[in-house]
Amino acid sequence: MGEPKIVPRSEHVLSRKLVDPEALKVLYRLNQSKYTAYLVGGSVRDLLLGRKPKDFDIGTSAHPYEVKKLFRNCWIIGRRFRLAHVRFGDKTVEVATFRRQVSAEEMAADAPLQTLAPPESDVAAPELDDARDRLIHRDNTFGTPEQDAFRRDFTINALFYDIETFSIIDYTGGLEDLRAGIVRCIGVPEERFQEDPVRMLRAVAMAARLNFRIDEPIEAAMASHRSDIARSAPARLIEEFYKLLRSGAAERAFRMLAEHKLLEPISEELQEHAGDALWQSLAAVDTYRNRFESAPDTLTTPILLGSLLMPIGPAAKAVTNPPRWTDDMKKEPRISLGLLPLARRDIERLRQVLGLQRRLLDPKLSPRGRRALMHKGTFREALTWLEIHGQAPEAVAEWRALVEHATAHPAEQGAGEEEADRPRRRRRRRRGRRRPPPSSPPN
Repeated sequence: MGEPKIVPRSEHVLSRKLVDPEALKVLYRLNQSKYTAYLVGGSVRDLLLGRKPKDFDIGTSAHPYEVKKLFRNCWIIGRRFRLAHVRFGDKTVEVATFRRQVSAEEMAADAPLQTLAPPESDVAAPELDDARDRLIHRDNTFGTPEQDAFRRDFTINALFYDIETFSIIDYTGGLEDLRAGIVRCIGVPEERFQEDPVRMLRAVAMAARLNFRIDEPIEAAMASHRSDIARSAPARLIEEFYKLLRSGAAERAFRMLAEHKLLEPISEELQEHAGDALWQSLAAVDTYRNRFESAPDTLTTPILLGSLLMPIGPAAKAVTNPPRWTDDMKKEPRISLGLLPLARRDIERLRQVLGLQRRLLDPKLSPRGRRALMHKGTFREALTWLEIHGQAPEAVAEWRALVEHATAHPAEQGAGEEEADRPRRRRRRRRGRRRPPPSSPPN
């Protein structure tokens, strides 16, 4: 550790005009309350690269409950990593207290607590190996801005923006790596990946999204420690996969994961079937995603899941023919892709989306049938799937026109639906006149 490199406003392109107004409010109030507060992490990196950040995170010397005292709209979340979320309507500004790296001696002393990690913990608690296990289970040891920078994963994520002086603060050489287009670890990659194996996935995700190259020591550490990924909590792994699929660089990221054999400890099936069919499916998702500034709401979890599963033969069968819960089973069978847990509701919704594709492509579907189809709960997702994977632009354009017309003329659509949904009255069968019984013949 040493003196940071401080870049004045005149020598960088980051302007506070590009920072989210709510994030600025939080920064200013923390500063006015005599706390140190910086814009940190990916938002600084993206703004320096001319990209639009997904969110704006703040690092501060204020402890979580001190942040809560300053903001009535603040909630404290997390156990392993206490965070303050300051909410402005639908928007959330994440505020984290500066932290420091926990030493090996402290982790060894904390070993009894590690075995009692709660189920909600981000990292699964493995068996301890003579107190040499580096996996981080508790991360609430507060520190200075310098210590916080050096405990981060990659140099380009350790840049700070000071709202008081409008300067960039660089402790780790992240600015040079940004200019060189390289993803480089802070510290020894082997140790950092043992602390949190998910960092291997994040290194690949960052290189794919920014079109950077990965530092050679990181690649060597991946080859040696890729099996450690299996120690991570499945919930974290599936979350990282969905982030990759929404990134706009999913094809490139999964190619890199397959190349470094990082898919194998997660799902041997996925590593084995990582081929042309999967690349084409992910490329189609990227094409759709990159039409928008940020990930659209239409790119739902079932669509992302289907884009990953359907090119894989056995996984596709699990979607179309899920296991049944029989009377002799104690609990419902779990659907998974290797270590990745798949929510049953997402699988069921994906099956409904796939089931509507034939009707969406049916040119003989009646106007009444089209109106009924547009009112189904999965219609919009089914239309998005058709747009991404259906290779039928004419059909998509026709359905889009119908949706726009229905939106512009809701009264007309409602009247049509009312008439279409009205049950048909069954005509009552008319009874014939009862004829009198034939008179008995005279005696």
